[in-house]
Amino acid sequence: MTTLDDILNAPHPASDWILAQDCAETGLHPDDIRAEMLRRIREMRASIERGLSSDAKSITGMVGWNAKGLWDAPDVLGAPLLRRVQAYAMAVNEENARMGRIVAAPTAGSAGTIPGALIGVADHLGIPDERLVSPMILAAGIGKAISKRMFISGAAGGCQAEIGSSAAMAAAAIVELMGGTPRAAVHAASMALMNTIGLVCDPVGGYVEVPCVSRNAFYAVHAVSAAQLALAQLESFIPPDEVLGAMASVGRMMPAALRETADGGLAQTPTGLAVTARMEGRKDGEGPGGMIELPLA
Repeated sequence: MTTLDDILNAPHPASDWILAQDCAETGLHPDDIRAEMLRRIREMRASIERGLSSDAKSITGMVGWNAKGLWDAPDVLGAPLLRRVQAYAMAVNEENARMGRIVAAPTAGSAGTIPGALIGVADHLGIPDERLVSPMILAAGIGKAISKRMFISGAAGGCQAEIGSSAAMAAAAIVELMGGTPRAAVHAASMALMNTIGLVCDPVGGYVEVPCVSRNAFYAVHAVSAAQLALAQLESFIPPDEVLGAMASVGRMMPAALRETADGGLAQTPTGLAVTARMEGRKDGEGPGGMIELPLA
């Protein structure tokens, strides 16, 4: 089983080592894996472009205009990278909420973090998509190592398992993109993970919209922050695999109400309950009813 420590001690660049491991496991040719990864990067970019150009509401009407609104707004803080990363991340998740085509990375609910952070940084620096293939292979390796130790679904381990994993994957990928060492990449992943421990999964109405869309924007920036720290040679005080173990332990302790059931957190606020009642075709305050049928396209 590949661990974060294995990747940390891999030869530079870590993506080559991960690619070799995957080829040995699957029997696929390296060129085929690289081609498939480039295809997925282009799918991510396509979802960003659709999301930035649309203000169509999601199937529930809770989101759909956020990415375009941010992208079209004046950059009053003079922080083009920050705005780009946030807008890209929300664009992907709003496409998901509109039932559009996205790349789950590693889940649909956290699909905006990697493209928001990695493609956002690349576009900010003028780096072409072809140079994102190796960082994405490293991101996949980080995700695989995480999945062997803990859950990557909100229903199993809270949002920490989804957005934490995606932020870790994105942080490591950015470090490799910028020429960082395997050690720096893994410590970036570790710092991203440790600062998401305990994050609950509380989607309003059970839909991956609120707070999920804005959460991807925040944690895409979180990934960039972790990468910047690691590229400056800062490291996680707690070893990466121990951080991962701690997150898994917290996930097991988390009550079911905070694991994608819509029985706690924001989903149980008065507004969250009123929206849920409307989506279920009930009057606010009535008992649970059958879910209304929503359009799939």
